[in-house]
Amino acid sequence: MKSRATVAAAPDRTADGASAPAGGSGAGDGDGAETRSVRAGGPRARGVPGPRREQGGITWRQRLRRDRTLILMTMPAIALLLVFNYIPLLGNIVAFQDYDVYDLGITGSPFVGFDNFTRIFEDYRFWEVLVNTLVIFVTQLVLFFPIPIAVALLLNTIMSARVRAWVQAVVYLPHFFSWVLVVTVFQQMFGGAGLVAQWLREHGHEGFDLMTDPGFFKFLVSAQAVWKDAGWGVIVFLAALAAVNTDLYEAAAVDGAGRWRRMWHVTLPALRPVIALLLVLRVGSALNLDFEQILLQRDQVGAGASEILDTYIWWTGIKTGDFGYAAAAGIFKGLFSVAMVLGANKVAHMLGEQGVYSKK
Repeated sequence: MKSRATVAAAPDRTADGASAPAGGSGAGDGDGAETRSVRAGGPRARGVPGPRREQGGITWRQRLRRDRTLILMTMPAIALLLVFNYIPLLGNIVAFQDYDVYDLGITGSPFVGFDNFTRIFEDYRFWEVLVNTLVIFVTQLVLFFPIPIAVALLLNTIMSARVRAWVQAVVYLPHFFSWVLVVTVFQQMFGGAGLVAQWLREHGHEGFDLMTDPGFFKFLVSAQAVWKDAGWGVIVFLAALAAVNTDLYEAAAVDGAGRWRRMWHVTLPALRPVIALLLVLRVGSALNLDFEQILLQRDQVGAGASEILDTYIWWTGIKTGDFGYAAAAGIFKGLFSVAMVLGANKVAHMLGEQGVYSKK
């Protein structure tokens, strides 16, 4: 009788010989508590789900309480984003109105449906401007986009950190110049009375004026963009190069790879994700050329060569008071940019890159 009582009081044995609590299922306190809750008619027994837990094992309320300091820090930025980016989107309603800014306003202007969009598609000048904008964008994409990559690769090969920092500062400095100053510098250099034209005349050659040549305009604005903003792109690519594991260069050198082969097989593959991301973003902003840069030089070369979508909207919409037409053109521009981003991101996925967002 004593032996039977001892066996009955002993803890249950599992298949591998480990002992489990006599009153539980062997899964720990959590499962035991859940079992007791079900037996006692708790929330699970009544069909009421328990508190939702995220993947990290805490509820969203606990996470909110944990990150309340970071959330408070981001509230001013979110407020600015709402005030200056999202709330103004409500003003797009004027694209569907015969908008009168002076007398009727948004609430009193009559609705005209899609008449403003119909005017856009029937306006041959709009399509000419759109084509001219895309031509300037492609020119800048071909001539401007590879230059920051090349300069970053060149700086990455410089062994002296002091020389590399000095060159990077000199290249990056024009990024802080306004377009007024940039256009003035180019005017003083390549204008009809610029330094280059005067030097040619002094040596018996005929001068030139690149600032008023309509055929050269797309190359001119590309050169200005290179001089002003190439340094900004260099910083981005240098940051990507700093993350490359130096052991890869050493292993390639041990295998007999020279400088060019190391750049082709180690450096450029490391830059591919950054190049793909910036290229997608650049394609998405195909219609967002620098408005101030073009407007400052519009009268010098004529509207036929320099007119882009932004200046056309400003001239035919805002300057003449046709705000409904301008708003409709702005919506068309936004939808076109979204389509370009999605298309370029799809191509990036096909090439094995992540792009703007990863493919699920």
